[in-house]
Amino acid sequence: MKNTENELKPWQKRLHEIIYEADTPVGKLFDVVLIVAILFSVLAVMLETVDDIYEKYEFTFFCLEWSFTAIFTIEYILRTVTILKPTKYMFSFFGIIDLLAILPSYVGIFLVESQVHSLAIVRILRVFRIFRVLKLTPYLSEANILTRALKASRRKVFIFFSSVLFLAVILGAIMFLIEHSSNAQFSSIPKGIYWAIVTITTVGYGDISPVTTQGQFLSAFVMILGYAIIAVPTGIVTVEITEAMKKAANQNTQVCPSCTKEGHDKDANNCKYCGNKL
Repeated sequence: MKNTENELKPWQKRLHEIIYEADTPVGKLFDVVLIVAILFSVLAVMLETVDDIYEKYEFTFFCLEWSFTAIFTIEYILRTVTILKPTKYMFSFFGIIDLLAILPSYVGIFLVESQVHSLAIVRILRVFRIFRVLKLTPYLSEANILTRALKASRRKVFIFFSSVLFLAVILGAIMFLIEHSSNAQFSSIPKGIYWAIVTITTVGYGDISPVTTQGQFLSAFVMILGYAIIAVPTGIVTVEITEAMKKAANQNTQVCPSCTKEGHDKDANNCKYCGNKL
């Protein structure tokens, strides 16, 4: 069959199925190998920050780092060449994360560690490799469901937290009026707002607290109110998680080779986002 601009070549289709799908044995094996590499890579990054271990196994860490970098580089290249529009993947959230997983190693080549300023930059870049842990997200179905639920409830949650912020401002101002004349800790309204946020969230650092009877009464009211407030966003997200789970039950792991979107129905032949053939 003749290839067109809207169709992948046979070898690209095969690689796309292995890299982007998880319904086949080969695809599952690819995911497992990648997950193991990510976990060991992140572990190596963390152990590198322990001076005694790094000094003893410096060459081992060097070999491991470039081995992981090679694996993730090959993966990144394969992901870009097995979709019709590579930029869709490259500028997507996970495409940027995949780039961050390999970029620090290559940038470090051009920096001289013997220079004081460069040394600090190289160390920061090494820490940035911890972002590789985010590469695990696409392989956790529960994480994908949670992400969809958070996206669906973002407006409700934003409005709720905005209301809580306004409430904290009001309560902070009231506490300032009650306490400032007899309690140096409440020297300004921002101090009162800080107290209100700490109390509403039930964190309770204890670094600032009311001393007057009126202030303590208000503080007790805000503490009880905090428990009720915490339950609201939980309920909002829970409802959306339930809906997301229902939708996920009727969806497969297919990723569109054109727009890289997923979440298609099991019987779908075309992408519901761009219309391209799956």
